[in-house]
Amino acid sequence: MTSIATDISRIGIIGTGNRGINCFGALLSRRNDAQVVALADSNPLRMEAAAQQIGQAIRCYNEPEAMLKIEALDGVVITTPDFQHARYVLAALAAGVRHVLVDKPLATNVADALRIERTLQEVDAQLAIGFNMRHLPIICRIKEIIENGEIGDLMLIENREFYDGGRTYMARWNRRYEWSGGLWVHKGSHDFDVFNWWNAGGNPVRVSASAGVNALRPDKIPFAVVPDKPVGPHCSACAYAGICPDYAPISSPPLYNAQTSQADGYWPDLCVYLSDKNTHDNGIALVEYDNNVRASHLECFICNFTDRFYTVVGDRGVLMANLENPTQIELRPRWGENKIIDVPLPDAGGHGGADPLLVENFVASIQGQRLPSSNVRDGIRSVAVGQAAEIAWREQRTVEVSELLDTTVI
Repeated sequence: MTSIATDISRIGIIGTGNRGINCFGALLSRRNDAQVVALADSNPLRMEAAAQQIGQAIRCYNEPEAMLKIEALDGVVITTPDFQHARYVLAALAAGVRHVLVDKPLATNVADALRIERTLQEVDAQLAIGFNMRHLPIICRIKEIIENGEIGDLMLIENREFYDGGRTYMARWNRRYEWSGGLWVHKGSHDFDVFNWWNAGGNPVRVSASAGVNALRPDKIPFAVVPDKPVGPHCSACAYAGICPDYAPISSPPLYNAQTSQADGYWPDLCVYLSDKNTHDNGIALVEYDNNVRASHLECFICNFTDRFYTVVGDRGVLMANLENPTQIELRPRWGENKIIDVPLPDAGGHGGADPLLVENFVASIQGQRLPSSNVRDGIRSVAVGQAAEIAWREQRTVEVSELLDTTVI
């Protein structure tokens, strides 16, 4: 069902995990122009805890389709595991919801992403992707510098991402390729979108990648295992909890605890060394564009710090920046003196202050005040690069993006 947006936008959330509730639910509940009125999740205990945490009168549904059929919603936020994104985006559009925000990635593969695009061509609706990095002041400022021609014509983009918390991917649903699309899709979609956004004049045409599991595997357990004393299967029950340096029991109560895990069998604290993973803990992807621009993305989940380091090269200068120092960009012109470009300090909030701005944009788009900061085309392009990278490292070959979609159209 569809309602006409009023001063208070009525929002439904599909997926009551950390992202759905501790990010979107929390941010929306603090606003006076939006209200979370309904939740949908297959885990009733988690959903009940989520409703209590938000602290508003919220109706709960075990089936998202039922929520979409019954509730009159101005907008829907989708934060389920990635492989369900396309299903619920399509369900929301079929129910007449006019504003949908789906957390990245849009889908786990290009075919599903294109299904969403075809549906959007038939309905009066807007779709946004949870690309919060588009709202980081330093990322936005770099885009302005590129577009202003301050480094000349763009040539190269390099991003090196180190993520201390990334090892927990191997403990959660993200570890399975069939659920996440692989980490080049699940995690890399952020970074590939930034590449595509900065290089607005080019289309990604070719991707190569190499990746693997070097550290988070059984032969790399960082402590002595005693015979007849098995490791795991998850941190909450592991006999080595006191000595394992990667011990990370179920967190974010009350959304995740022993009771919610027993309700559906999902334990988000599997042993990162022994879990049944088929994704990577490190890798490098290379992206070629049709306008003679090249980009590289390194992601490493084996480290004791979290940061992204950017180098952006034009034919007249080089930019360098990193997210742990979000107020400065170093510009090294090809001729002339180096200089520091100051960037305003981001406001408080998740992902360096980007999450509140993402939510602000979504609510404003519902109320007709602005367009979404991303669209289905952006979602398709980042999924295409991510899926191509997954194919490239798994099949050990370079992948033409045209194998997945017509790049002259999208």
